[in-house]
Amino acid sequence: RMVKRENWLKKIRPFYESELIQVIIGIRRCGKSVVLRQIYDEIQADASHKIYINFEDLQFAALTNETELYAHVKNLISDDKKYYLFFDEIQNVANFEKAINSFRLLNTSIFITGSNAKLLSGELATLLSGRYVSFRIMPFSFKECLEIQNIKSADENAFMDYVKWGGMPQRFAMKTDEELRAFLSDLYNSIVLKNVISRYKIQNIDLLNRIFEYLSINMSQLFSGTNIVNYLKSQGRVCPKESLYNYLSFIVNSCVLNKAPRYDIQGKKSLSTLEKYYLADVSFSRIHSAKLDIGASLENIVYNELLCRGYEIKIGILKNAEIDFIAQKGDEKLYFQVCYLLATDEIVQREFGAYKSVKDNYPKYVLSMDKFDFSRDGIIHKNIIEWLMEE
Repeated sequence: RMVKRENWLKKIRPFYESELIQVIIGIRRCGKSVVLRQIYDEIQADASHKIYINFEDLQFAALTNETELYAHVKNLISDDKKYYLFFDEIQNVANFEKAINSFRLLNTSIFITGSNAKLLSGELATLLSGRYVSFRIMPFSFKECLEIQNIKSADENAFMDYVKWGGMPQRFAMKTDEELRAFLSDLYNSIVLKNVISRYKIQNIDLLNRIFEYLSINMSQLFSGTNIVNYLKSQGRVCPKESLYNYLSFIVNSCVLNKAPRYDIQGKKSLSTLEKYYLADVSFSRIHSAKLDIGASLENIVYNELLCRGYEIKIGILKNAEIDFIAQKGDEKLYFQVCYLLATDEIVQREFGAYKSVKDNYPKYVLSMDKFDFSRDGIIHKNIIEWLMEE
């Protein structure tokens, strides 16, 4: 069963005929190739004017650098009509940016995918500055997970399955927990081995794994370099802070983690320390821990959903409170608090009270698994499943 990834297609469609190169990035196996194929199918052009190359296909293994790629494609162009070029996992081609830059001079519309956020830095940014538009594809949202399973209405069982096993598209072919764990482990290894170790020539693989393990077990927590260095020391591993931050940037570049900076709401400025890291898919927390932290998983799911909805996200800091998320898109601004259950008066006070010092009139939400509506003082409470199901 194929899910039409309309949420992403509607963002990319306005650029189908554009001179801007359309760059699609995202974690390995999150469905970028499917989106690329769906774009290919939507474009109304003769098949001879649509050129599709998947660089993980052995058929194209000989195209290792820019000159070979350019010669191959140029050979397929036989007239002056517009050609649509689709390049899947293009980071496997050395100096691909130079070929892409040359294709721009022809009558083309160009689409490229890659599993590394670094695709958008270095040569690509220099050579093609202002000439590309990028889209970050995420694994399946909760809604898409229901669609692929042919579940018509959301219920708690389906949601808890999503909380536990996430939305990586291929996981729906797995039947048992053992198969799911094996799939996730294999996926993690392919991300780490292909995107991190080989790309950055990492020697200390064990250290890299331990850093990722720490982040996946402590997802949704404020991150402190000192804490993780001390944790590694307790494991008998020495890691200078500089190496730690290098490894972190490699993991973030592989699209498996996202970094949310902190923002001082009253001082109206971004803070450069104690950011939070969120997993691109909550299932990665299952690789290193059998224990399910529902509160942290829910916060991570809301973060990913806001990313899918096109928001820029920061952690809100006040004198004696923290707002989980400030989500901004253009002039729109929303605040979110996320918790598992508003089970006691103390929790209700903490979640709603965090907004006391926020003096603006932007919408403020508390999301939880509760079915009863706790809305008060102009702060909107929503059931998290219902919120995820909204348009």
